[in-house]
Amino acid sequence: MFPCINTLGAASAHQRGLIYGRQAQSRIQHSVVTYARLFAACGIDWASACERGLRFESVIAQVDADLMDELRGMAEGSGQTLGSLMALNCRTEILPPTFFTDEPQLAHAALAANHAAGLPDWLAQASWDSALKDGECTAMGVTAAASQSGQAWLAQNWDWMGRQREALVVLHTQGPSGQSITTLTEAGMLAKIGINQSGFAIGLNILRSVRDGSRLGVPVHVLLRHLLDCRSVVQARERLQALQTDLGLGFGAASNVPCADAQGQAVCFEVSPAGWAELAPTDGVVVHTNHFVCETLVGEQAPVGPGLSSHSRLATAGQHALQTPIGQAGLAHFLRDESDGFLSICRSPDPSVPPESRVESVAGIIMQTYPPAMWVACDVPSRVAFEPVPLAAAVRTKPTPIGMH
Repeated sequence: MFPCINTLGAASAHQRGLIYGRQAQSRIQHSVVTYARLFAACGIDWASACERGLRFESVIAQVDADLMDELRGMAEGSGQTLGSLMALNCRTEILPPTFFTDEPQLAHAALAANHAAGLPDWLAQASWDSALKDGECTAMGVTAAASQSGQAWLAQNWDWMGRQREALVVLHTQGPSGQSITTLTEAGMLAKIGINQSGFAIGLNILRSVRDGSRLGVPVHVLLRHLLDCRSVVQARERLQALQTDLGLGFGAASNVPCADAQGQAVCFEVSPAGWAELAPTDGVVVHTNHFVCETLVGEQAPVGPGLSSHSRLATAGQHALQTPIGQAGLAHFLRDESDGFLSICRSPDPSVPPESRVESVAGIIMQTYPPAMWVACDVPSRVAFEPVPLAAAVRTKPTPIGMH
């Protein structure tokens, strides 16, 4: 299992960050090295990425001032600059809509600037033509009505650079309401995929909008942490509306946030700099991949690379969604689907693709909303079991492992 970091005993947000930074120091550095190279492939050197990340400070403070205190503590604890932590938490907003630059000389210049600043590079050499162009994830939310056991579920594979498996941590933290949160996230980031003590679960599918980076809206990883303090889909919907309309902040980049709650609901919220929209379940199940599907946002779609299998994976996920009622075993089967080879829902790394552009299923996650429980596959899900993750709050029933078959 990935390292577990518990910050629940902290006396303040700053101390939470301090604990996180100290315990995840080496993994945070791993994240920095990974994203320094990825940003360089986009023509952005690390110093510029840090500068861009710091521009979101006032936005984050308006969402939750404690989160900025936590980031400052994390910087202190890890020995990183605040700018580096901001670059990690705003990485989706900093990345250009197409994920790469059309001008290789900009990439070479960015990498040279990183070298001059003393940043290590994880690749001895790379073809800038093959830099990572696509992120992939497949998610399924199951309502109580479509569930075998009468409660809602949320499951997804998190597909990204396999290198970032070594940066993952399980973070136990808390929100402003005081309720505890467990999230699987990249070290240095406030949250990603997780569940809280109320049984509200969220995931993440990266999307790409033509307007990504056009405004200083709420960064998606800050949004995920903010929503993990919700108690229901209804409350999450209200918070999205408040961020968009009441505070007028909006969102800095596009993503899909699948959600499920202990009241038996499941839904997907697509967000973008142009606004947000909701995808309701069909026959009790909602599935999503990496392109816009809500009618009001489909026009926001940025061009995608040839390696993106989003549409075919969505079709395959739709077939799994028909297999109701769906339970724990069905979700594990869904996340292990390899029916389309290297472009499947369960994606093994393609050895013919250069390391800098090799996408794989870094981890698989299944979450039960009532009683709250989480299982994580710590590698490509077809290769390993889904192991139970102890949650930050006391779990009323002890989850059991989901075997390989």
